[in-house]
Amino acid sequence: MLVGVFGVWLVSRLSDEAAAAYGLSNQIMLTFMITFRFVSVGASVVVTQYLGARDRAGAEQVARASLAANLWLGVFSCAVIAIGARPLLELMRLPPSLFPIAQPYLIAVGVMLAFDAVNFSMGSVLRAHTYTRDTLRLIVVMYVIQLSLSLPLMFGVAGWPGLGMNGLALAAVIARACSFWMHRQLWIARLRIRATFEDFWRIRPDRLREMLHIGLPGAGENVVYRISFMIILAMVADMGQTALTTHTYTMQIVHFLLLFGLALGFGTEIVVGHHIGAGELHGADRQVRGGLAVGFCVCVALVLAIALIGPHLLGLFTRDPEVIATGSKLLWLTLLVEPGRTINLVVINGLRAAGDARFPVAFGVFSMFAVAVGLSWLLGVYLGWGLVGVWVAYGADEWIRGLAMSARWHFRGWVPHARRTRRRVRLHSRPG
Repeated sequence: MLVGVFGVWLVSRLSDEAAAAYGLSNQIMLTFMITFRFVSVGASVVVTQYLGARDRAGAEQVARASLAANLWLGVFSCAVIAIGARPLLELMRLPPSLFPIAQPYLIAVGVMLAFDAVNFSMGSVLRAHTYTRDTLRLIVVMYVIQLSLSLPLMFGVAGWPGLGMNGLALAAVIARACSFWMHRQLWIARLRIRATFEDFWRIRPDRLREMLHIGLPGAGENVVYRISFMIILAMVADMGQTALTTHTYTMQIVHFLLLFGLALGFGTEIVVGHHIGAGELHGADRQVRGGLAVGFCVCVALVLAIALIGPHLLGLFTRDPEVIATGSKLLWLTLLVEPGRTINLVVINGLRAAGDARFPVAFGVFSMFAVAVGLSWLLGVYLGWGLVGVWVAYGADEWIRGLAMSARWHFRGWVPHARRTRRRVRLHSRPG
């Protein structure tokens, strides 16, 4: 998150226009990255379930199968970006004056997708084995490399003028290549898995089917969220460059508020997956309920703190008084958004780890499009509330989904899925 904010700050040194182009281009990139979760989410959950059943051989087979599946997705995504950068930016309603900045950057950074796809899989498998500190250290090293290269590549050195935003893209690609090498070394050192050339190209249908059983609906919820977010972002772009710039800067700050909820969500998924694999349903239930209680309280405290210093934080990016005033108002409205989002992050990850992955997607499709997108248009565009209307829509969507997910967990709708998952794992397991 720090690197993302620092990237926006670096680009804002070029101009506010560059920051707006950078923010929208990165949202397109994030949309493609969501597709990698089809495999990595499924791999993570299935690996935890096999480990809970003490079947390390089955967990290794799933880990190897995830590599080729995601690499092919990454290469395909890279090709789509290279060919369709301009149509994608047009679809997102980017102001025409920003195309000369955004299009070359999007194409350059698209190369990163092939590396990110494999890194997603390798990192998910390491976390499923509970090597979360190792993956954190790896990410820190990767971003140190990226930041060290960003300054000279963007702004030049020793008389060389630099590459501007394209320099930032080149630094990111180099850092991702280094990250791939480090992930491979960690697999050897921690998991005793030495990935072969065959692992990166050969699709293993049986194991892929297991991963996609969880990954398709699991990542599908993220895909639906991303699509709805992109539709809303296109509405924001239609509101003008100032609105798009304000949205970009405010979202960079809001992302920090996600950290605690994301941490609880990822941890819940790992621990619940181990409980389900071992047949300990009561342990899984305690994990989710405890995570909800802690997450809600901490989230409210964090949002209040950020809202109080909001004008100072926004002032790090811009001196435009309109952007700062509107962004500060949005940060207070985030009190309506983030508690609901924290509920979703904890409970949906718990449901997915228990094998109940389809309900969050089915309900999410309704809420994200009918509530988030529908209200954004009604309040933000039709009634003219602008970004305030968009933020109200964000909050309504998160709370409606959060309450529905909580009810699903509280009334034990996940239990039959957990029992089926346990039977499947026991059927395929070879303890050892």
